Amino acid sequence: MMEETAVATLAAFAAEQRDIASDEVLEDARQRVLDTLGICVPALQTDTGRAIRELVRAWGGTPQSVALGEAERLPAPSAALVNGTLAHALDFDDTHVPSISHPSASTVAAALAVAEDVHAPGRNLLAGVAVGNEITLRLGNAAYDPGIGNSVFFERGLHATSICGALGSAAAAGVVMGLDRVRIAHAMGIAASMGAGLLEANRAGGSVKRIHCGWAAHAGVVAAQAARAGITGPPTVLEGRFGFFRAYCGDTYDASALLDDLGIQWQYGDCFVKPYPTNVFTHTGIDAALMLREQGVRPDDIRAVQVGVPSPVLRTIAEPRAAKIRPESGYHAQFSGPFTFALALVGGGGLGVYLDDFTDAAVRDPRMLALAERITHVPNAECDRLFPMQFPSIVDVVLDSGETRHVEVLANRGTAQRPLTAEDLTTKFHLNSRALGEGADHLVHRVTSLTERVDCSDLLEGIVPPVP
Repeated sequence: MMEETAVATLAAFAAEQRDIASDEVLEDARQRVLDTLGICVPALQTDTGRAIRELVRAWGGTPQSVALGEAERLPAPSAALVNGTLAHALDFDDTHVPSISHPSASTVAAALAVAEDVHAPGRNLLAGVAVGNEITLRLGNAAYDPGIGNSVFFERGLHATSICGALGSAAAAGVVMGLDRVRIAHAMGIAASMGAGLLEANRAGGSVKRIHCGWAAHAGVVAAQAARAGITGPPTVLEGRFGFFRAYCGDTYDASALLDDLGIQWQYGDCFVKPYPTNVFTHTGIDAALMLREQGVRPDDIRAVQVGVPSPVLRTIAEPRAAKIRPESGYHAQFSGPFTFALALVGGGGLGVYLDDFTDAAVRDPRMLALAERITHVPNAECDRLFPMQFPSIVDVVLDSGETRHVEVLANRGTAQRPLTAEDLTTKFHLNSRALGEGADHLVHRVTSLTERVDCSDLLEGIVPPVP
């Protein structure tokens, strides 16, 4: 009989959900699969997307699963690495609070790769995604410290998405493979030794963060395969003296957030789909800029802008200031509070700002840089009070005329307080997948009918043409 440790409890939940996941849970997973795949399409054109595909192509191996943009199938772990990297490369993937993580990029990639390899039915694929996301989010929630009002992972510079996502991906892969509760527990125990991710690239540059979700998906698939082959993980991998939480959080973790009401109170309601392809901490600032634009405020009218935000987010979107007001690339501009605010005020595409706006040419636009230089981010006590359940911005603008404007955006667009409409979600998907032409409609049909599909081995076949 398996010892009832934390990982054993999570594994029992995962194995059970393969057969009993509700229609509501499966529908949420289906929407996240479609959103994630849509995001992957434009990411094929990124330097990181090209580099990771070239890397795994050179690795070779047994053809098992589709890596988007590749002509030939790859081993399932390699396909998961590619698709997970694509899903996170544009910072357009779903976001959860208070864990400050992006679960679907890794769990969808892992579950899809395994489902194609083992010919799993669609319901198992969706159950794997749902389970993987739930475990990822609960691991992240357990590291939230109300005493500091922030995630301990984040405070230590650790990327919860990749660290927790490795275990969530292992659970997702195990569910799709049909592993029993014991082997799913081993898969997560193995994956706990594989998860990694540092956030310094958010501050200082570098493209490595783009592969974090891909690596988590890769680790999850490898861990599930290892468990199937007979490799075992420690039963106390989460709570043990040398386990996950002690290693990453010291003495601070919330066991109740990890296990209470498991399978009853799902976390996906707090995991929102992003309207903008930027770091989530910039979103309320973008909303404030859009509101000012609607009020008739023009960039040339502005003398100075002060954006009040929660203190912990300054290091991500406002520091070091020299790098944020003059981002080195379009990608780094996605993590700049001043630049994203300026872009929204000037006017962007999509639902307010879109991928097409974040080009390397845009970050060299003198007018945009001059405006970004007039925007300063500061800590705000009211924003601190709401963080991290919300990522608010309180904005004060001084115009050249001496007139002032005050705008407060206290909840992110896409959250339960300000949900995206069905039209918004459709707009996002079709903008992202426009390169597919009619293939976009085929993809919608295949994902929409997942609960009726008895074999997912050809789910992605022929949808995305090979990309150089």
